Amino acid sequence: MAALVRLAFAAQSVQTSPPSSALRETPATIRQELDLGGGAVIESNGTLVGAVLWHEEEASLYVGRLSVHPSHRRRGIARLLMDEAEREARARGLTRMHLGVRLPLEDNRRFFAACGFVDAELLSHEGFAQPTWVRMERRLD
Repeated sequence: MAALVRLAFAAQSVQTSPPSSALRETPATIRQELDLGGGAVIESNGTLVGAVLWHEEEASLYVGRLSVHPSHRRRGIARLLMDEAEREARARGLTRMHLGVRLPLEDNRRFFAACGFVDAELLSHEGFAQPTWVRMERRLD
């Protein structure tokens, strides 16, 4: 799973500054995230092609590290993983989901908007004066 996350984030449509911490994921860091909250994967012919992590934070389900193998993109895998995250949030009785997206990744922002997320807050990474990412939120009715 760590290798998939690193591969997927390295193949983003735009390089970001600062570089994503997802590029430093290891089996140990992924295990910590899974132990903290959980996640889901999708396999195709025995190969891991999609993954997502989540945990509860601020009475909301934080969704992170949504990753799809570059050769399997545009097949609905990301949407299936987001649907699974929504099921998890509802099963936990949560009424919100949230995630972060780098501002230059406009296609990612459009994807999450199509999943029902809206921009909630512009934020900056440490050492940056201007916003570098947006917190997006989705209310579950």
